[in-house]
Amino acid sequence: MGIYSLSALLVIIASCGKSAGDNVPEDKKPSNGHKTTYVNPVFEPILADPSVIRDSESGDFYAYGTQDNWGDGQGSRLMPILRSVDLANWKVVGQAFTEKPAWKEAGGLWAPDVNYVDGKYHLYYSYSTWGDPNPGIGVAVADKPSGPFIDQGKLFTSEEVDVPNSIDPHFFEDDGKRYLFWGSFSNAPTQGTYGVRLADNGLSVPDLDEKFKIAAGDFEAVMIHKRDDYYYFFGSKGSCCDGANSQYHVLVARSKNLTGPYLDKVGKDIAERDNGTLLLQGNDRIVGPGHNSRIITDSEGIDWLLYHGIDRTKGKVPSGASRRMLMLDKLIWTDGWSEIEGHSPSTTSKKGPVFQ
Repeated sequence: MGIYSLSALLVIIASCGKSAGDNVPEDKKPSNGHKTTYVNPVFEPILADPSVIRDSESGDFYAYGTQDNWGDGQGSRLMPILRSVDLANWKVVGQAFTEKPAWKEAGGLWAPDVNYVDGKYHLYYSYSTWGDPNPGIGVAVADKPSGPFIDQGKLFTSEEVDVPNSIDPHFFEDDGKRYLFWGSFSNAPTQGTYGVRLADNGLSVPDLDEKFKIAAGDFEAVMIHKRDDYYYFFGSKGSCCDGANSQYHVLVARSKNLTGPYLDKVGKDIAERDNGTLLLQGNDRIVGPGHNSRIITDSEGIDWLLYHGIDRTKGKVPSGASRRMLMLDKLIWTDGWSEIEGHSPSTTSKKGPVFQ
């Protein structure tokens, strides 16, 4: 989610952040097709609510995060952009926006979701403040994954779509049709995670009244993944942004239909509160793991998930922002359900992805 503390390209000096590859000798760094090892976090200090996409031309990966002030004197980054060849070694390459979109008076740019749509890169984003009564979702477009992203305006606000806390957008294309999913924590009668059909170009919503609910208001940070005969729902619960006290965790459910119902492993519908099957939770070193990226499959057919997590001993940066670091772990499928080893972030050296 992008609830607290929350790009023309900017060249960021090394003090802006440290990636897992900063101190790796050149002869030890991976090349495509060669397996590397990694230790979490794969980037720090912050890349919250990560969205990750692969550039089909270069083969490089780009990761985007929520607007945050990293406490390094560089100010608040308007959605930082990282680049990697292997998902394990990341470098800062810029920001998604040069200035905030003008369709809202105040707020931060949270929870980017970047997709390749009709030859362009579409960045769906939340525009909100903490406790905002009327947050909204917008979209920006770029020719390259590195930006710059040009704002196309809002898709809707909470008041317009009648869904409280309308943040955390997620684009999904199914059978030639394009959808947006979104939603976040709320106890209001209209609370929940919803989906709605987008226009063919993905830049507007023809009919807000066609929205449909798939999860209750104790979920946020929706991600839908299609595998075999099922649509899988990944969502986060708990406090995302309380530093070392954060309680974020990820749960899953699945459905035979995109519109639901999504049932957990014991058959309970996540449209009702308190349901969902645990995928990922904190451990004695990393707390608040959540708001995962889309699943990325490497050249050996192994699935990988990126998400953010917080070091118990270094919960916040000097600006006061929660130190939500970028994490990477292998996703295992057993009997049609996804699992992460130990149901928690790895903290020891692991074999990384392989990409040709």
